[in-house]
Amino acid sequence: MKNRFLLIFLLSSIFCLAQSSQAEKINIKILIDSAANRMIKKPLIHSTSIAIVYKGKEFIGHYGELEKGKNNCPNNETIYEIGSLSKTFAGTLTAEAVSQNKLNIEEDIQKYLPEDYPNLKYGKQPILIKHLLSHTSGLPNMLPLEANTILENFTSHDTPAKINELYKNYSEKDFLRDLHKVKIDSVPGYKYQYSSAGSQLIAFVLEKIYKTKYEKLLTDYLIKNMAMQNTKIILSAQEAKKLAVGYHSDNPVITTPMPELPWGASGNIKSTIPDMAKYIKFQLKNNKVVAESHQPIVKFDKEFSIGYFWNIATDDKELGTFYLHHGGVPRSQCYIYIVPKYDLGAFIITNQSGNETARIMEETLNEIFEKNKSNRKK
Repeated sequence: MKNRFLLIFLLSSIFCLAQSSQAEKINIKILIDSAANRMIKKPLIHSTSIAIVYKGKEFIGHYGELEKGKNNCPNNETIYEIGSLSKTFAGTLTAEAVSQNKLNIEEDIQKYLPEDYPNLKYGKQPILIKHLLSHTSGLPNMLPLEANTILENFTSHDTPAKINELYKNYSEKDFLRDLHKVKIDSVPGYKYQYSSAGSQLIAFVLEKIYKTKYEKLLTDYLIKNMAMQNTKIILSAQEAKKLAVGYHSDNPVITTPMPELPWGASGNIKSTIPDMAKYIKFQLKNNKVVAESHQPIVKFDKEFSIGYFWNIATDDKELGTFYLHHGGVPRSQCYIYIVPKYDLGAFIITNQSGNETARIMEETLNEIFEKNKSNRKK
């Protein structure tokens, strides 16, 4: 993982919060307020929302303006596009299927496909379900293949429009057709190659298993198990009015939402901050579905593994094993961190998406936890 050393440094400061016997005396909300208000003064950043869960307690804050000069601060009803964090939801649903003995991740994906795909193997080694979950299938990031070329120049002002045009009327049938164009150039299971297409295939597999559309599988599971009423792929007309506007790169003009992708499992989920706090709480639970989804599938080195779409980092000195994921679309970016050892999680999102956005969010969380450490030492 490209930024794993930076992220380990970032999360190491959380250790101080978790270790503190005086944590209840420290106003974490004040620390969040201070760091977030500095963040929204950064160039191009209009607003941010943050949720921290520590030992079951929620700390939520909203800052800035969704549109500069409009005084429209986000709130608990604001709906955000969470991008690739959507993949961790697909991972959770897959872990549920495994726990119910409905799916074995050692199975060949060909078992679930509607026709023969002789191209989805390298030599005699086929792509297995676990290869999709761990980004080691060899599949490209996006289908159709043209999307990858467009995204190479992500910050160009015309990128969102090009993506919207490409996915206009692009269906699940089109995806399965384009899957025939894929060429696997290495043995699956070893080489890390991030693939949104792989998560789309997982959604397809889940539909086959449960004979239910992925969107319904998702919302039913979230409502039943996490009471997440406001997290979904497709918004109603009324809900769409609450969707946060956003900005791409340094373009001052509001950017259109991410287009709907087949199944939507790779990056189409929308959610609110209170719902994301519930998601953190669920991921901190000690149950068989969470344990399965956090199980390393491929270990790349002693510090980095991949579970059911979760990036898994290990810090032997302080944090133990923790879980994280970045999400991004052309008009928002976010991060989630789950640290079971200290019953701690964090989620941060902003309605701007550019080359520096992820770094700015990392710095903001780092400031929150570093200030807590300084306060504890006084």
